[in-house]
Amino acid sequence: MVEVPNDVAVAQDSRTGRAILDPMDWDKAMVAGLAQDQGVCVRPLARRLVDRVTGEASTVVLPCGSTQESRCPTCAKRARVLRMHQCAEGWHRIDELPDADLEPTIGAGDQETDGDEDDGGESGRVVRSTRRRRDAADLPVRPMEARTVGRCFTATDGKVYRPSMFITLTLPSYGRIIRGQRVPVDPDRYDYRRGALDAMHFAKLVDRWVQNLRRGAGFKVQYFAAIEPQRRLAPHVHVAIRGAIERQVIRQVTKGTYFQLWWPSFDVPLYVHRSPVYLDGAYRDPDTHQELKTWEQALAELDQDQNARPAHVMRLGSQVDVKGILAGSADADRTVGYLTKYLAKSMSAPMGDGQESGSPAAKHHDRLAAEVRWLPCTPGCGNWLRYGIQPKDAGPGLRAGCCPSKAHDAEHLGLGGRRVLVSRQWTGKTLDVHRADRAAVVRQVLQEAGIEVAEADRCAADVLAPDGQPRFVWSVLPPGESSYNAAVFAQILQRHEWRAQYDKAKRATGRTGPPVDNPSATTTNAATSAA
Repeated sequence: MVEVPNDVAVAQDSRTGRAILDPMDWDKAMVAGLAQDQGVCVRPLARRLVDRVTGEASTVVLPCGSTQESRCPTCAKRARVLRMHQCAEGWHRIDELPDADLEPTIGAGDQETDGDEDDGGESGRVVRSTRRRRDAADLPVRPMEARTVGRCFTATDGKVYRPSMFITLTLPSYGRIIRGQRVPVDPDRYDYRRGALDAMHFAKLVDRWVQNLRRGAGFKVQYFAAIEPQRRLAPHVHVAIRGAIERQVIRQVTKGTYFQLWWPSFDVPLYVHRSPVYLDGAYRDPDTHQELKTWEQALAELDQDQNARPAHVMRLGSQVDVKGILAGSADADRTVGYLTKYLAKSMSAPMGDGQESGSPAAKHHDRLAAEVRWLPCTPGCGNWLRYGIQPKDAGPGLRAGCCPSKAHDAEHLGLGGRRVLVSRQWTGKTLDVHRADRAAVVRQVLQEAGIEVAEADRCAADVLAPDGQPRFVWSVLPPGESSYNAAVFAQILQRHEWRAQYDKAKRATGRTGPPVDNPSATTTNAATSAA
């Protein structure tokens, strides 16, 4: 959290004390470039903070917190570093979490099902069938052991090793690709629809792969996975696995894993040049005003059809890269960086910024973007109207091709949800707890050096006044009350002050700490949550 001073100066003349340059007159692009160079947020949020007890009001600047480099390189880098820390902490763990539930059942957010066919878990329906597809390879199965850590191996010299694994999985081919360019040889024969659907539901396929891997490995495998784009604009996934698993088992599981989407058919659009209208609490045909079938009615028809087929079936590609990683090795550190390399970049990043409009790469991107725009992403997606079905819990204002989910954006190309998939017992901590842990190390160094540190919750939303209501009130500033330049330079000055305090504390204590940009990160996080 950064408070904006009334007068911000960048440099002063040693003789006159006047500002050499007035930052308020700088061009916004120059200030944004300086913000990036100085390691502060380039899209700061200015907020008014009022203390109801003292009546004090101040202007506070908060970082935007974006995870995308294209929006804010500084915040995106900070988010990526935090993910790297989370990945490294849980990868080579040698002991079980104290409160770990090692029963075969798995809690919310890390679910397994007994069946192999479902609708993605989004409609609340019962699993349709427990029979595997006839065209699917058999899966290995072992008795489940009550553990999450890997086994130890003792070398002939008596040294004990506990290796873990790094696995890369891809999606199958959708058509021949030109080597080097990663664009289709024949765009008209390239299966863009299947590629778009696979991207939309890729995280579910990875979840299913983990479930099958646990059964095949015989223990509750813990994982940290990052979904990233390939040059052909299809997602692939890097997976850090705790413990060693036979490569044959991994390949068998990959070959036998599939995911079926039991949704109503959306092969043929019924409304292309006209759109259903919302009348009397329902969406209706624009000409006859006949009510479209609801989502529940469409699912009921699907359940009653004994010859029904899934709307989409997806599998992993045949290419599987498996590598053993030893804890403490340089290879382990490099792999963590490689695993998280593209988390701050969009799914369209491999196309590059230099692709001219009309080039083969740009056309490939646009064709894929056109597919993801019109396909339904969830049961509540407005694109169902295009296929004559009212979305789940439909209300007024829905329109095909205008779903707000970022899955439909040309920047995300179908992958609108999770980019990082982490098992619950990887570290046993949420991302906020990891962030607080790193800030606690910095706070301890400052305190040992005798430097006063503001309380982490001093401006949090759960701090109450004597009347039982929140003590601090946050609000958006009226237009013109705070300038972009003032907000950026306030961050820069505060960062320099924090850095000087932290470096002084490390020299005084002889300790080292994490390479954080903000020694008062706990205060910033509490303020961000409150706002």
